[in-house]
Amino acid sequence: QVQLVESGGGLVQVGDSLRLSCAASGRTFSTYNMGWFRQAPGKEREFVAVIRLSGTTYYADSVKGRFTISRDNAKNTVYLQMNSLKPEDTAVYYCAARQGLASTVRSDYEYWGQGTQVTVSS
Repeated sequence: QVQLVESGGGLVQVGDSLRLSCAASGRTFSTYNMGWFRQAPGKEREFVAVIRLSGTTYYADSVKGRFTISRDNAKNTVYLQMNSLKPEDTAVYYCAARQGLASTVRSDYEYWGQGTQVTVSS
């Protein structure tokens, strides 16, 4: 069993930066692929970024060049650095984990955090 806890969300204005953190516990963090998803009001939960066990990353087109995912296996923590924030980035952001292959598909992930709210005002 893996427990994930997100933190770092908040209210910011257009162009601001924010860093989200996801702390993992319960099992060996280094054996999991880690992803970030987000869900805006009235919309499906969508892929944002994923980081492989090796550290290789992949991003949704909507955030590429602005967001950076990273992991610190010694701290059992994954991060999402969010720069140049836009109103359309407003959503609840979720951390997720899965064994095996990395994935951009929501249903492939086994474990989820409770989410943290990010609101970007214009």
